[in-house]
Amino acid sequence: MNPSHASTFRPRIAVLMIFTAGVIVLALLLPRIAQPAAYHAFADQRTMLGIPNFWNVVSNAAFIPVGLAALWVMVRNPKPRFHAPFERWAYFVAFAGVLLVGLGSGYYHLHPDNRKLFWDRLPMTLVFMALMSAVIAERIHAKVGGVLLLPFLLLGILSAEVWRRGELTGIGDLRFYLLVQFYPMLAIPMMMALFPASYTRTRDMAWLVLWYAIAKALEQWDGAVFRATGGSMSGHALKHVAAALAVAALVAMVARREPLVSD
Repeated sequence: MNPSHASTFRPRIAVLMIFTAGVIVLALLLPRIAQPAAYHAFADQRTMLGIPNFWNVVSNAAFIPVGLAALWVMVRNPKPRFHAPFERWAYFVAFAGVLLVGLGSGYYHLHPDNRKLFWDRLPMTLVFMALMSAVIAERIHAKVGGVLLLPFLLLGILSAEVWRRGELTGIGDLRFYLLVQFYPMLAIPMMMALFPASYTRTRDMAWLVLWYAIAKALEQWDGAVFRATGGSMSGHALKHVAAALAVAALVAMVARREPLVSD
């Protein structure tokens, strides 16, 4: 944050903080959200080529080339895209998390249960929290975003672990994990609206939000999509592809953008 912008940013930061506090209070006021017993009963459970739940498993392969391409952009592409080194780390962690999502989700879908679901959810928290840190660094204050990276990642890991331990004791609660998953998708557009960009092409982030929204819709309508396609493809399998496209939009943005010079 440029010092000359400090007075302008204060009310905007206050709006963001009030929104954040409101979301947290709402999550606390909600009753405990247990893991639905039918969650693992996906519409498409066909075994093909000896692989159970074939399409739900192999559709996770979409994350692998996207994640590898993202890491190549971060490591091998010489184009300078970051004002500060720790901004690069935030994206590096997010993109590494994408690779782990592909592996963890594929492992879970082989034989879906709560124990394996933890390995599906854990890497997703790394992606969400690292991306939050990156956007804070770019839109509000670079050093603040860098300082928050590790605490955010720990919060994400903790949210998955709290859910896992709760399930083991029969009092599983999804509220903390859902907060980690959905809050960034609300806060990132808000930060983009409230704070100026420090890079070109940052509006491309809208494609990330759009594809992620499509992915969540496909997840919700898993069975409906399966029936609409005559049993050839389920919403959940297509959800993995849409989520990978969301990441691909983010990778394209990072690869093409240029830092803006501060006033």
